Amino acid sequence: MKKKILALLMGTSLVLAACGGNDEGAETTDTAGAGDAAKLYENKCSACHGGDLVSGSAPDLDKIGSRLSQEDIEKVILEGKGPMPKGLLDENDAAKVAEWLAEKK
Repeated sequence: MKKKILALLMGTSLVLAACGGNDEGAETTDTAGAGDAAKLYENKCSACHGGDLVSGSAPDLDKIGSRLSQEDIEKVILEGKGPMPKGLLDENDAAKVAEWLAEKK
C-alpha cells in the first residue's frame, strides 16, 4: 500500500513539474520583439506606410519628425486619425515607435 501511494505521489510530482515551465516571453503583446521600434513598425505599420517609410498607400513618414512632435505622433498612433485606425499598438509600443519616428527629420 505504501509503495502505491509513493508511486502515485512521484507520478503526480512528475506531471506537475512537466506542466510548470517558465514564464519567459509569456507577457509579450507583439511578435516583433520588445523594445525594437523598427521591428514594430515593420510588423504593424509598413503595410500602409511602406517598408522604407515611403511608398505606401498612407502618408510618408520619412520626415515625420520635422512636422510632428513625438507626443503628436504617439497620439495619432494611439487614437488614430482619418483612415488610420486606433489601437494597433499598446501604449508602450506606441511610445517606442513615436520616439523612433520623431527622429526622422
